[in-house]
Amino acid sequence: MGVAAAVALTLTACGGGNGDGDGTAEGSDVDFSGEASGTLKTLAFNPGDEVGQSRADLAEEKLGGVTVEMDTANFDAQKFATLAAAGNLPDVVQMDRAFIATYAQKGLLMPMDDCFAAQEVDAGEYWYPAVVEDVTWDGNIYAAPQFFQPSIIIVNKAVTEPAGVTADQFDTSKPDELVALAGELTQMKGAQPTTLGFDPDMPGSIATWFTVFGGGVMDDDGKPVIDDPKNVEALTFLKELMEAQGGYAEVSSFKQTWDVFGDQNQYVANQTAAGLWAQWYINVLAGAKDDVQLDAVPIKDLEGNPFAMAGGTALAIPAQAKNPVAACQWITTVTSQEAWEAAGDARAKTVTENDSINTGLFTGSPAADQAVRDAHVKESGNADFDKLITTAYDSLADTRTLGASPVGQPIDEAIKNAAGAALAGDKTPEQALADAQAQAMTAWDALDNG
Repeated sequence: MGVAAAVALTLTACGGGNGDGDGTAEGSDVDFSGEASGTLKTLAFNPGDEVGQSRADLAEEKLGGVTVEMDTANFDAQKFATLAAAGNLPDVVQMDRAFIATYAQKGLLMPMDDCFAAQEVDAGEYWYPAVVEDVTWDGNIYAAPQFFQPSIIIVNKAVTEPAGVTADQFDTSKPDELVALAGELTQMKGAQPTTLGFDPDMPGSIATWFTVFGGGVMDDDGKPVIDDPKNVEALTFLKELMEAQGGYAEVSSFKQTWDVFGDQNQYVANQTAAGLWAQWYINVLAGAKDDVQLDAVPIKDLEGNPFAMAGGTALAIPAQAKNPVAACQWITTVTSQEAWEAAGDARAKTVTENDSINTGLFTGSPAADQAVRDAHVKESGNADFDKLITTAYDSLADTRTLGASPVGQPIDEAIKNAAGAALAGDKTPEQALADAQAQAMTAWDALDNG
């Protein structure tokens, strides 16, 4: 069963139920400030690295009377659907923020506003506004955001400097110039590229490019608006960008040969002049810090404003949760500033052991980000990586979101399919986005919006 089918199954499941009588689907009669006890079951939170483990350890310490049972497998919509239909959802679930409004709209998640109030968490102050908007539906906040990985343009000076090109020329506010620059820097062997001038990360970052051009994928109510003319402009630009570098099929085929996570990654091997990457990739490149020459610039909208796109996971309480009190306190503990500072300490120890570079943590909370940065992100002795790190942090001055929609996941699938079809030349950008709009509207029209 595919994701869309699994989500559809989930939406037929009954979202009520109050477990042992200590909660309701709305959470209105739960005393979230009460003492947490009993067994807490979690789904998809995996303390598999020092960042996750340190936070889980803190929660275990703080909630001494709670026994935590973790299903650490990645979130799976079909599994969630099956558990929901059986009335057997856990107390805590981690999922991509694009799913939150989907399940909230059908009553499968418990609003967390009362939980936050009881635990003295001011969501509007603690998290970036964009990540709160990601998990807000119909006036309620349904999850605690985790992480915010802004994307920046990482430039390979080993390719650009011999060509007389500087990092600031990779200016997304000047799309025509960027297409020309990418074409100039691309190196070909016959019909195949051997060095890309600029990798825009397609189709994964299509929503970011819509934002560059002033477009979007949903209105304030969450209704799809994928065929926005500004989105057509963005997709037309991306098609021109790919054609300037040999074509989408050739670019995609070439990228499949990259050793993205290895010692011979595309920056070491000079297979790219620049590309759009999320902040986490700086950690990968730090493993080859002695073999790369790098620079960075932020992504900008057409008016020249740098920005960061929201994205990441969140922790939510299913409406069927049998232990919502412990769930609330566990979630607010593992997403607290204290937890992130503990994670920062643990990450710093790992960085030292590996003789790497501390790139900080991007948590979704400006206060937590700053605390970790102040404690651990110092001048590394490598000016290139210091520039990358600073660029990523600076981009958080303007955080943006696509919004929240009960058809957020179908929208995401539709726009990525549209990007692939248009870039491959199977459809015009206009037709691809019109078809994507129709696809997303089918999901929207199937909702019970009354």
